[in-house]
Amino acid sequence: MDTILIQLSAIGIAGMAAQWAAWRFQIPAIALLLAAGFLMGPLTGYIDPATDFGSLYKPIIAFAVAIILFEGGLTLNFAEIRETSKAVRRIVIIGGPLVWLFSTLAAHYAAGLTWPTAAVLGAILVITGPTVIMPLLRQAQLKHRPASLLRWEAIVNDPIGALYAVIAFEVFLVFQAASHSVGALLVTFAIAATFALAGGWAVGRIIASAFLRGLVPEYLKAPILFAAVLFMFAASDAILKESGLLTVTVMGVTLANTRLASLAEMKRFKETATILLVSGLFIMLTASFDVTALYDLGWRAVLFVVLVLFVVRPIAILIATIGVGLDWQERALVAWIAPRGIVAVAVSGLFGSSLTALGVEDGGQMTALAFVVVASTILLHGFSLAPLSRWLNLKAANRPGILIVGGSIWTQAMAAKLKEIGVPVLVADRNRNRVRDIQLADIPVHYGEILSESAHHSIQWSRFSHLIAASDNDAYNALVCSEFGPEIGRSHVYQIGKKEDKGERQSLNFTVGGRRLLDPAKDYSELLQDCWRGWSFTATTLTEEFDYNTFRDSRPSDMALVLWVKPDGSITFAQQSNRNDPGLGDTILAFSPPTPEKTTQMPKSKDKPLP
Repeated sequence: MDTILIQLSAIGIAGMAAQWAAWRFQIPAIALLLAAGFLMGPLTGYIDPATDFGSLYKPIIAFAVAIILFEGGLTLNFAEIRETSKAVRRIVIIGGPLVWLFSTLAAHYAAGLTWPTAAVLGAILVITGPTVIMPLLRQAQLKHRPASLLRWEAIVNDPIGALYAVIAFEVFLVFQAASHSVGALLVTFAIAATFALAGGWAVGRIIASAFLRGLVPEYLKAPILFAAVLFMFAASDAILKESGLLTVTVMGVTLANTRLASLAEMKRFKETATILLVSGLFIMLTASFDVTALYDLGWRAVLFVVLVLFVVRPIAILIATIGVGLDWQERALVAWIAPRGIVAVAVSGLFGSSLTALGVEDGGQMTALAFVVVASTILLHGFSLAPLSRWLNLKAANRPGILIVGGSIWTQAMAAKLKEIGVPVLVADRNRNRVRDIQLADIPVHYGEILSESAHHSIQWSRFSHLIAASDNDAYNALVCSEFGPEIGRSHVYQIGKKEDKGERQSLNFTVGGRRLLDPAKDYSELLQDCWRGWSFTATTLTEEFDYNTFRDSRPSDMALVLWVKPDGSITFAQQSNRNDPGLGDTILAFSPPTPEKTTQMPKSKDKPLP
């Protein structure tokens, strides 16, 4: 028992180390997890989860995959599929069966597998896992439409591909093993499909209703969801193997399309759990891989992988997406990007061992081939997605941008200067007059409540690396920063008016809100008064002759340093805790008072209506 605990902790540490390294060096996390699994398993022999964990190995894998798919379903809101719904339907209904057919032919004629094994493997390769797609989309920062299309396909195809494999396996039992009847098979499928679709939807609605009516306290919501997911998965699998994947996905999608106020908090908790599970599962499955089976495949494995990547998937997707409203760049990207993940490996292991037990000699080769495809797609698609999206002009933005919440003459001036120096910017406000004035200045705007569900689906959030809350309400600014902190990063959300010298009754808790934008802090009215007195934003690029010290000496002592933009487009805020001083080539954005000869008197009336 002590050995297993040490091994599990080692898997956890290795997984988090891989995730951190991927974030730090901007490389696909799945590739590092794959490498960690090989290092801990086949290369060193430190762990062999399939042997070390015994009978618990398969249930652990199954339950973890169920939770991952449920969390993926929670991200699928029908509001964001409106412009890609036809493409998603065609890819699932037409593209999936075509991939199954073409992959089966390739597995039989190129890899030399028997028809039963080839049919099951072809079905498994329909799966494009969210465990791989989600981290890649997070790093690649695609435009909304192709990103939505890849995410929906991955999550919907995961359970459907597994069910295709079940169909192929059960048909083999009927016609070759003679252990099933066609009638019994059809009845079983009907019961399983009804339970998965109707049961998943019903349980999702029951849970949503209980949460909305206050029948469940907040601290029990996430645990109840976990328990319900595991129970529904196990119950559905008891009817038909792998049908539980469809059940939990339907549950997740049902909950995602309800108006649950606490869904965002639960979703973040699920995302945290999913990162841990994905990291651990990839390492465990890779560590359990039998390298000798890979050697036995020979050149046929290479030919099979080439056909799957460069022939099967592109042809199937290009046929399925004819006339769905996608441009050629989007079709080309979707035709290439199809990384397989945990579900493909887990399902191939299950059916590979089952086929071997029934006397199919090449059943074990299916698992090895599936793993080769998974590893190949992770590496090739993972490292090619970002450059390919740039080449096809499908990246949301080539440079990180700033989202400014709150319209005023001050934010308009700042947004105009940011746009002038090439920083993508968007100003959001629910006041139509403020949005109109800023829009007339040719600055991108969003009219509406930034905290609304509509904003969540209409704004391309991947464009923005930082947020500035600058409305006339300090509490609202703090709420915006608290809401988007987990998404953008708590160290990347800033607000005006967060002063340290407020009394205890007026100050907010230090855990609420964002970082202070300016030093010394100024609130909304003070910033507008500065604008009326002639203060303005300036952008200065540092050179060898005009360095940072020279810049400071040439500016008034009360100048407010806001941020600077490096030559590669990255943004550093002046109040960032781990920052260094600006360097050569950096462009500094500052809010400065006018020079003495340009100073004007402040308007006598202090009742001037705010913009």
